[in-house]
Amino acid sequence: MPSATSDVDLAEAGPTARALRALELIQGQPGITAERLGDRLGVTPRAARRYVATLREAGIPIASVSGPAGGYRPGRGLRPPPVVFTPEEALGLVMAVLDGHHDPDDAADPVGSGIGKILRTLPESVAAQAETVRRVAAPVPDRPDARPAPESTSTLVRACADGREARIDYRTEAGRELVIEVQPWAVVVRHSRWYLLCHSLTSDATRAYRIDRIRRVSMLPGRFTPPPDLDPVAALVRHLGEGWDFPVEVLVDAPADRVAQCIPTTMGRVEPVTDDTCRLVGSTSNPRSYAADLASLPGAFRVERGDEVRAAVQALGERFVSAAG
Repeated sequence: MPSATSDVDLAEAGPTARALRALELIQGQPGITAERLGDRLGVTPRAARRYVATLREAGIPIASVSGPAGGYRPGRGLRPPPVVFTPEEALGLVMAVLDGHHDPDDAADPVGSGIGKILRTLPESVAAQAETVRRVAAPVPDRPDARPAPESTSTLVRACADGREARIDYRTEAGRELVIEVQPWAVVVRHSRWYLLCHSLTSDATRAYRIDRIRRVSMLPGRFTPPPDLDPVAALVRHLGEGWDFPVEVLVDAPADRVAQCIPTTMGRVEPVTDDTCRLVGSTSNPRSYAADLASLPGAFRVERGDEVRAAVQALGERFVSAAG
């Protein structure tokens, strides 16, 4: 469950809230001393020891070790203590399940910290193998920049749930820095990428932004109501092919249904022209990648709009001809 209270709130917190915060600190920092615990709780070391005694009276095993390396740590037993997660750790664990791109052995990462708490509540015989895997398993090395910050993601999720407008500092793939005011509709995960589906107040259009490229999120006072028939996943797929830097239209000598089966939906929408031809209408921020995807079309094609993509197609074609020669 989320953190019961923060250090800032402890000045006005009661004994129960302080005891729960003490449990969270002991779980998160095994070996914490009474002095350090008192500092974090805003009380004397003697009072901190009383909160530890309160936890023990409630049946929560708290072990204490004397000496320079001593302090309080969660005890083991048949009745493990409840695990108290911070909001960042709780969201981080959910994100790790969905994207698989977090380091479970990094104590500074919310996922590593949260998993550490879980393992410390288990009997040693049960936790031993999982602890070994956590320490020796190699994290997924690809796309490290695709990990969105849990803090930004948490703020956006809250904005979606509360219907609050927000301001985001966004960096495009081309490196442009943008400040955009949005009405956040949903946070959607697709192919291990995290996206914010929203209505952009700045451009007055539906947009999908990658959350790992959002540098900062600020809540605004404005309120909104999302579309009542919103299908976040379908809307994301549709809009991933729209609104990028370079618009493009391609005439294809193949039926629309066949073309739609051969290209990613993010390339844009396919419109039939005749029974045997169709038009692909989309946009991209990466003309070279878009040109490479056009090579998979099941028929001859002509770029009717989009100088950047047309140039990329020509360069790719010349490269292929040179390679074949």
